[in-house]
Amino acid sequence: MATEGGGKKMNEIKTQFTTREGLYKLLPHSEYSRPNRVPFNSQGSNPVRVSFVNLNDQSGNGNRLCFNVGRELYFYIYKGVRKAADLSKPIDKRIYKGTQPTCHDFNHLTATAESVSLLVGFSAGQVQLIDPIKKETSKLFNEERLIDKSRITCVKWVPGSESLFLVAHSSGNMYLYNVEHTCGTTAPHYQLLKQGESFAVHTCKSKSTRNPLLKWTVGEGALNEFAFSPDGKFLACVSQDGFLRVFNFDSVELHGTMKSYFGGLLCVCWSPDGKYIVTGGEDDLVTVWSFLDCRVIARGHGHKSWVSVVAFDPYTTSVEESDPMEFSGSDEDFQDLLHFGRDRANSTQSRLSKRNSTDSRPVSVTYRFGSVGQDTQLCLWDLTEDILFPHQPLSRARTHTNVMNATSPPAGSNGNSVTTPGNSVPPPLPRSNSLPHSAVSNAGSKSSVMDGAIASGVSKFATLSLHDRKERHHEKDHKRNHSMGHISSKSSDKLNLVTKAKTDPAKTLGTSLCPRMEDVPLLEPLICKKIAHERLTVLVFLEDCIVTACQEGFICTWARPGKVGLLSSPNQASSPGGTVV
Repeated sequence: MATEGGGKKMNEIKTQFTTREGLYKLLPHSEYSRPNRVPFNSQGSNPVRVSFVNLNDQSGNGNRLCFNVGRELYFYIYKGVRKAADLSKPIDKRIYKGTQPTCHDFNHLTATAESVSLLVGFSAGQVQLIDPIKKETSKLFNEERLIDKSRITCVKWVPGSESLFLVAHSSGNMYLYNVEHTCGTTAPHYQLLKQGESFAVHTCKSKSTRNPLLKWTVGEGALNEFAFSPDGKFLACVSQDGFLRVFNFDSVELHGTMKSYFGGLLCVCWSPDGKYIVTGGEDDLVTVWSFLDCRVIARGHGHKSWVSVVAFDPYTTSVEESDPMEFSGSDEDFQDLLHFGRDRANSTQSRLSKRNSTDSRPVSVTYRFGSVGQDTQLCLWDLTEDILFPHQPLSRARTHTNVMNATSPPAGSNGNSVTTPGNSVPPPLPRSNSLPHSAVSNAGSKSSVMDGAIASGVSKFATLSLHDRKERHHEKDHKRNHSMGHISSKSSDKLNLVTKAKTDPAKTLGTSLCPRMEDVPLLEPLICKKIAHERLTVLVFLEDCIVTACQEGFICTWARPGKVGLLSSPNQASSPGGTVV
């Protein structure tokens, strides 16, 4: 078990924690917040969010940080573990009236030392395009709220595009925009492009090209977050109806679905190689879903309340073509992984495919991911080989926090047998399981689906065929009584089942959409530490640190093992900084 750091009392906030790779330490002088450091009254306010961009300006301080607190938006030089924060000198600061910023995203493709494109979504439904370096406001989208009047929950640039971006609303709709097009002076009219189970996609009917290019209606209730796969080809969405839905973004096909244990799903992320998706939400769980197998492969139970953010750590993810060895966590071990997320991890995939074709040298893999929640706790988790390749009998003890030698291959690496839905069945779970586990893929998932470069733009939307492929889900009703009594009900008072959802949660429990707790391996966190007074809303893994933020508006830097001690005072000349991916 990891040692307690920063205090002995259970309710005391921790300032350090230890994992097998070493000591992570909070750097108080690297904390970003409002310039006067006054805690923000967060009651009823939108979550604090943080966005990073690297400008590669060769100065050693190429990293920029944007965060929102209440009605305010700040843009700073981020100095990480190498120099103390100077809160008196934001590059840009904006205060909004009548609406609040809810989320934002930098365009990494076009960012330079002289200019950066930042999208900001607002609680009243508008999207603003600004350049905080030039201190310019370029454009405002949905200004008259004719497209959607509901709060924006997530905004992201389409990977590989300089002009396309996607916006999700609490109405359950997503819209595809082009920054070069206007929005029109009247409410848009739509024409159905494609329809499937619990989703529909419409194009905008107009004589001239205007925004939005597409309107997606997904599930029931708010669409809480979406995330693009590392190669940009697939889109994972989580909704208040408790469903994860994964789409092929270009062809607008539903690839697979998953249902939460109960309540809404609030957050989602992809593994750096695109083989796994992790979700978190109102069931207090983190759930690991295999993209290739289209099934739940593990659940993690460590939070005492809703999980607000999940994220993979590409720098502590390890793939080794050797016998499993103790994980050292040294920098040398990770040199080939520093660009893991950006380069689609082709080398990793080739090693894993080699593992499937030969039994000579086993590939040992460990995926590290983290989660933060409304319980003010940070949890770190390891996905190890015994979970991902369950060939041998599995004991509950193997996922304890002392798994020093366990290593985990990426999800679906066994997936050669699950390339065709319906005729292949994934390997059986380590324990007895009476549930059918045929793949839930509707779009004919291929094992090579993550290969190749990102599709060049989405201009071909207009030429998509209109045929609707019938999406078939394994939502067979199992005629048994289901009980959720064995799950901790500490936050049962926060249960928020969407009553208007068409799918009865009791009918999905015990199916491949939502296996019962005893039917999938249960992960326990490596560490689980209380690190804030207010609920946590941000978790970002950078090369030399972990960044967290809470609803009070404090953005904290946790130095990775061996990275502390480099801090200089804000009045000294800046020391050389490292690049952050």
